[in-house]
Amino acid sequence: MQHTHVTSPAGNALDPLATRLETRGPVVLPALLLCDFGHLGREVERLEEAGAGALHLDVMDGRFVPQLTYGMVVVEAVRRAARVPLEVHLMIEQPERTIADYARAGADILTVHVEGLADPLGTLEAIAALGPKAHLAVSPNTPIDRVLPFLDACDGVLVMSVEPGYGGQRFNPVALEKLAALAEIRRQRAGVFRLCVDGGISTDTIGPVAAAGAELIVAGSAVIRSPNYGHAITELEQLARDAA
Repeated sequence: MQHTHVTSPAGNALDPLATRLETRGPVVLPALLLCDFGHLGREVERLEEAGAGALHLDVMDGRFVPQLTYGMVVVEAVRRAARVPLEVHLMIEQPERTIADYARAGADILTVHVEGLADPLGTLEAIAALGPKAHLAVSPNTPIDRVLPFLDACDGVLVMSVEPGYGGQRFNPVALEKLAALAEIRRQRAGVFRLCVDGGISTDTIGPVAAAGAELIVAGSAVIRSPNYGHAITELEQLARDAA
């Protein structure tokens, strides 16, 4: 799948960073949902100084999932402040209606849920045509059989280890089975899609998910609730590398 990469409004060509993200692994992506939105630019700066390889933004509409978070205005603001790639995780109804807007807002990776798509293949192809990497997310109660027909159109598969839209949940070990199964399918098919995981990541769970194959690992409170972002990211990535 051929892609172009977004250039930020500030004029920062993101190709080298996005390429580095593709070749690195495992990488911790801090989720901004719990950060101090009163000082958003400074939070982005702190996370980059701490070594974040990319940032994860959770867009929720209060319909596809119960929680309502933020939309394109915040994604645009983060893009202006950030020099690292942005993954925008769309937990919204009919995401195909807004993928072009989020691509323009600065998403380097657009993640959409297989459960919310009428035409997964068409949506993934549309994302790719817009420029961002196209990732497909699968929730804990959804069998991976739902994503298998679309793997050739995916740059990544995001395995949810908690139900999307609910905070404070415990890590669901079903994610380990799904990651391991997808890793084996990728090996058998000589696939190139990245394996991602989101939910309940901590110093206790990051080793097992990396051992199961996760390469892009979203971490929320494990980083943002830490008094030292750099220490948290370094520790998590070291645990992941040791287990991978």
